[in-house]
Amino acid sequence: MTTITDSVQYLKSIGPKRVKSFENIGIKTIKDLLYFFPTKYLDRTNLLSSAKVLQYVTNGYEGEVTVIGEVLDKEVIRYSKKQILKVRMKDNAGLFDCVWFQGIKYFKNYFKTGEFYALSAKPAVTRYGHLQFVHPDFDKLADKESKAFLHTGKIIPFYKLPKELKSTYIGDLGLRKIINNAVENYADQLTETLPEYLINRNGLLNIVDAIRTVHFPENMDRLKKALERFKFEELFYLELLIALRKSFLKTQLKGYNFKLHSGLIKNFLDRLPFELTRSQLNVLSEIKKDMLSDKPMNRLLQGDVGSGKTVVAIISMLIAVGDGKQTAIMAPTEILANQHFLTIKRMVNNLNIKVGLLIGGQKGSERKQILTGIKNGKINIVVGTHALFEESVEFNDLKLIVIDEQHRFGVIQRAKFIEKGAAPDILVMSATPIPRTLTMTIYGDLDVSVIDKPPSNRKPVKTILRGEKKLPDIYNFIIDKAKEGYQAFIVYPLVSESEKVELKAAETYYSQLKESFLKNLRVGLIHGRMKWDEKEDIMKRFANKEFDVLVSTTVIEVGIDIPDANILVINDAFQFGLSQLHQLRGRVGRSGKQAYCILVTEDRLATKINRFNFNFDYMSRSEIEKHKTLIRLNAMVKYANGFDIAEIDLKLRGPGNIFGLQQSGFPDLKYSDIIKDTSILIKAKEEAFDVVSGDANLSKSENKLIKNILLQNYRDNLKYSHIA
Repeated sequence: MTTITDSVQYLKSIGPKRVKSFENIGIKTIKDLLYFFPTKYLDRTNLLSSAKVLQYVTNGYEGEVTVIGEVLDKEVIRYSKKQILKVRMKDNAGLFDCVWFQGIKYFKNYFKTGEFYALSAKPAVTRYGHLQFVHPDFDKLADKESKAFLHTGKIIPFYKLPKELKSTYIGDLGLRKIINNAVENYADQLTETLPEYLINRNGLLNIVDAIRTVHFPENMDRLKKALERFKFEELFYLELLIALRKSFLKTQLKGYNFKLHSGLIKNFLDRLPFELTRSQLNVLSEIKKDMLSDKPMNRLLQGDVGSGKTVVAIISMLIAVGDGKQTAIMAPTEILANQHFLTIKRMVNNLNIKVGLLIGGQKGSERKQILTGIKNGKINIVVGTHALFEESVEFNDLKLIVIDEQHRFGVIQRAKFIEKGAAPDILVMSATPIPRTLTMTIYGDLDVSVIDKPPSNRKPVKTILRGEKKLPDIYNFIIDKAKEGYQAFIVYPLVSESEKVELKAAETYYSQLKESFLKNLRVGLIHGRMKWDEKEDIMKRFANKEFDVLVSTTVIEVGIDIPDANILVINDAFQFGLSQLHQLRGRVGRSGKQAYCILVTEDRLATKINRFNFNFDYMSRSEIEKHKTLIRLNAMVKYANGFDIAEIDLKLRGPGNIFGLQQSGFPDLKYSDIIKDTSILIKAKEEAFDVVSGDANLSKSENKLIKNILLQNYRDNLKYSHIA
């Protein structure tokens, strides 16, 4: 008897050549084929006749529609050097045309007289009153399939058709028949992958009904239920891995419970030229509680740019140093590591604390001296880049690790660093606020602290968008403000001119501005191709007010703190990502003065953006893709809060490869979208954490199925959860 674990060769219409083509796309067994889901569906209830579409368009409708038509004829029309393919089609209500300006040879051969197609596009009406679709999406239907579809109201699934299948003459209809055969004869053999209590409690379809429905749904409501089942299952097992990792860190690992030596902290606080905010004090209370317990701290510290995370991290490190232990802080770049080193060294001056810097660009003798100080414990606070987790680095007694810019380091990199200490406390910081969905997934094993209020003397940065023709006015503004002691950053997207890309370059404009608009100001230059000590020297001179203006690339994006730098001009602003723009904006507004962020782009684009308004609730993914630049720059003007910016940025980028190589240990998502499926994600997280809190080893009889599925499907991921 054939089972679902047997080869697809046992299915009707699949011979030796076709078996190979299925295997080449990862479908080896009948079970694999059952999990090869449609990418879209054609629902009769969404169809319109050509006459109805014509009526809608005449009344001003601008949305997308779907019609079914039969090909009548086709012709290629030539206009001087250009060609247009026109395919004349009909349905029961009238005639319409489909038009292509590109790919004419392909489409001319593809569309054949008498064939039926489902076509989707924004309709248009020609000046002669004809209905027309330009470059529509289309799906081929068999004659009898289209008639059955129209008369019975069934839903037709469409599958991705890889070239491997096409090469063995498998088309849309043929693939549907093969999959229908598999579903009809083998779906009943599927075994359940979720325990019954979870299915019942969450109103989910069982696995057999869900598979049958996802391939051949009776109606769209039933299809939605089937898809919810697979989304829940996928997110449940993702959250289970996170819950198991968190449980291991909290219950299995023995941490170090620090003793609080308040004298050192008091000395430090007395020297601060400002008072900590209520928000900073609340976060410090959470960190202190973790450090004084015998469970390893595993905490994420979030805060917008300029919210005061660094001073909180320093106080946390002083708790460790006061108890005679070593602490280390890792930054993603040498310039930021050096910035942290200088800041920490300055702030703990006269407290009898030794601070060391370990980065890749150091001389051999200097590096050897630092490594010795780390090994013998004479260096209390170690600041560095990824160089900190190299094999040659040996700590004396590392008990607290601070990781800055958490999102730039992957799970494996963090694990290497953490292995330098025996179950050390871990504080990870992010200057880019993390959207809620990501704190439930990638960062779900961390406890979260948020500094949600900036220092009271800070004014929100005024962000404005201007076209390039306003640049002379912007330079005059910089000149006028320089008389009041203001300094300015002028950022360009490239270091030097590129022949391939027409974007402004820092070196070229530095030379031009010095000789023209800004000739009476002191202008400096900094970019990523400079050595770290050169960059540091430039920044030090800028901080000491030797320059009025610093022309720069994005090298200033992270960590630079110049209180009098309160004007930021970003050229070719459309070229930058949203979170990057917000990070750059964080370089100004670090004092009580009013700061300005001026985004400069093409005049045409600036006019368009200033008029643009968006609402994600009413935008499709294709519309979001189309208007990405407008949304990004409009959001910068509209929102100052980093948490708002982070949510918009995630929606713009889409979930992408969130659980890819950098975040190894997380399974890729096949069915769910953590942006759109937030409610399912929340439900899945609650269930997963509930299961682990009551049965951390998954040894109860009702959870044996969960354990088996984890071992079958997620064995590689489990090593990052420290579960055998």
